[in-house]
Amino acid sequence: QVRLVESGGGLVQAGGSLRLSCAASGRTFSNYAVGWFRQAPAKEREIVAAISSTGRTTYYANSVKGRFTISRDNAKNMVYLQMNSLKPEETAVYYCAGRNNLYVSSLLNEYDYWGQGTQVTVSS
Repeated sequence: QVRLVESGGGLVQAGGSLRLSCAASGRTFSNYAVGWFRQAPAKEREIVAAISSTGRTTYYANSVKGRFTISRDNAKNMVYLQMNSLKPEETAVYYCAGRNNLYVSSLLNEYDYWGQGTQVTVSS
């Protein structure tokens, strides 16, 4: 079993930055890929970014390319999401998810473990 705990959310003005963290425990962290998803009120959960087990491969949703950076530190069992130039429409609960696979996926149903989420609110 894998436990994921997100932190780092909060209130930020449009154009500002936040760094989300995901702390993992349980199954060997370096054996699974991790993704960040978000869900705004009344909207479906969507992929933001994903990273392979080694960190060599990353995936970004088109809407965040060039502004968000996903990274991981396997020695610390941590995954990060650096978010810059945030927009009000990116207000959402952000979730960290892990999958029993070495490779990235953009598909929500391919992730096996989920954190409880952290709220990000971007004010205009």
